[in-house]
Amino acid sequence: MTADFLVVGAGIAGLSFALRAAKHGSVVVLTKGRAIESNTAWAQGGIASVLSEELREPGDTVEQHVADTLDAGGGLCNEAAVRTIVAEGEAAIEDLLSYGVHFDREGDHFELGKEGGHSHRRILHARDTTGREIANALLQKARNTPNLTLMEDHLVIDLVTTGKLGAVSDDRVIGAYVLETKSGEVRIFRSDRVVLATGGCGKVYLYTTNPDASTGDGVALAWRAGASIANMEFIQFHPTCFYNPGATGPEARSFLISEAIRGEGGILVNAKGEDFTKKIDPRGSLAPRDIVARAIDRELKRTGAPCVYLDVTHKPPGFMRERFPYIYETLAKFGFDCEKQPIPVVPAAHYQCGGVVTDVNGKTTVRGLYAVGEVACTGLHGANRLASNSLLEGNVTGRRALDEMLRLYKPDKPTLPPPAIPAWEYGDTAEPDELVVIYHNWDEIRRLMWDYVSIVRTDNRLARAAARLRNLKKEVREFYWGHRLNPDILELRNLVTVATLIVECALHRKESRGLHFTLDHPDQNPRLAQDTVIRKF
Repeated sequence: MTADFLVVGAGIAGLSFALRAAKHGSVVVLTKGRAIESNTAWAQGGIASVLSEELREPGDTVEQHVADTLDAGGGLCNEAAVRTIVAEGEAAIEDLLSYGVHFDREGDHFELGKEGGHSHRRILHARDTTGREIANALLQKARNTPNLTLMEDHLVIDLVTTGKLGAVSDDRVIGAYVLETKSGEVRIFRSDRVVLATGGCGKVYLYTTNPDASTGDGVALAWRAGASIANMEFIQFHPTCFYNPGATGPEARSFLISEAIRGEGGILVNAKGEDFTKKIDPRGSLAPRDIVARAIDRELKRTGAPCVYLDVTHKPPGFMRERFPYIYETLAKFGFDCEKQPIPVVPAAHYQCGGVVTDVNGKTTVRGLYAVGEVACTGLHGANRLASNSLLEGNVTGRRALDEMLRLYKPDKPTLPPPAIPAWEYGDTAEPDELVVIYHNWDEIRRLMWDYVSIVRTDNRLARAAARLRNLKKEVREFYWGHRLNPDILELRNLVTVATLIVECALHRKESRGLHFTLDHPDQNPRLAQDTVIRKF
């Protein structure tokens, strides 16, 4: 199948690109499962933006939003990228409104929220399901857009580049091998313009707020294609994931309790009701996420408690039911009345601040290959993401990537004919008859990453993780080449690749900065205020 533009992923970043690209050529958007199963759809809090003067909170400015982002980023943000993306915030909101997204309002004005690290109220939201509101609106628009084909249940195996096919001087992306998951057949998708918008890698950890689809596919694909990767040591752990060990099901294990609750007055306390975060940072529960997550980790280890608590019982009756209905109702299903009892919470893997190296337009180090949204490392987040900057980045970079691509690779501009993409060789492989190997390796990767490479690290733990991952990579490689492909094998292959990249980046950073905290190097080193960039070849 041939398209002018091939997009992998259907969250805010991928669809912000695709909806505009469809005006300039044919677009195919691939998702490995249902299109609604994206990190975008799971986002609760909202999207950060400084609006026009009459709509913003008094005293707020674009400069203040930039300053808050730089402060949260631990000295590692690309200031030029921050200024560009933040300055286009209002344009991003207008873009989403044009697609039918509805944000909460107070009369003629938007109802603005506040989250950790923000100095002003500037978070636009749709109650506590902002991401799903955005995802539904964009998907509805995509399904009714001429020239745009949305194909679910298509998992990309590998990108195809001319370099892989033998070209020496003209290495560029020309398409992808894709597994049609329902039939098990491998299809070839041909395109000179490929956009990775696959989201993050939260499932590399045992506990995460991410959907099951977040297996780091885009980073692994780009890595195998020869793209540079940066800053994968900076994995953000959301401070407040619902702790309910007695319940079963994915919603019980990974239910996010939005940071917006703390922005509206929720307070983190220990079992004695003490606000322990104030001892770590004067901003208390509204400090940036890296600080709050480490404060919780420290409190759990100090007391031996299994969790801490988010207390909103001091709010007026009905407040949670009205402002956060999804969270209120979900907790009620598990027997928690959050207006009468504090919510038990623990940190969980949430967001990767590193990824495929790109400029602010999504351009990677491989010709014709772009990456937008969480999969990319633009320099916006630095060593720690400021809350609600992710949806903003996804829309802005998605739109900018198209503008840049049209400038460099116009669909109507003749290109050199690429070498033919060989048909996929299935060989004499058999259906996997030892799935227990896949499941065991999957669990082992996630547990070792949680035990050795999570909120607090040491050189010894990282070395242990690296050694075990080398063996796991060998086992996964043998399984990949020795069995007929299925989604479990492909996701495991990507998972072990991304885990290895996280550990390799962490081993390179001999300091503590932002989300990377190591007991062996507890201080920040000014000489290391630079990105950790690695490349396969």
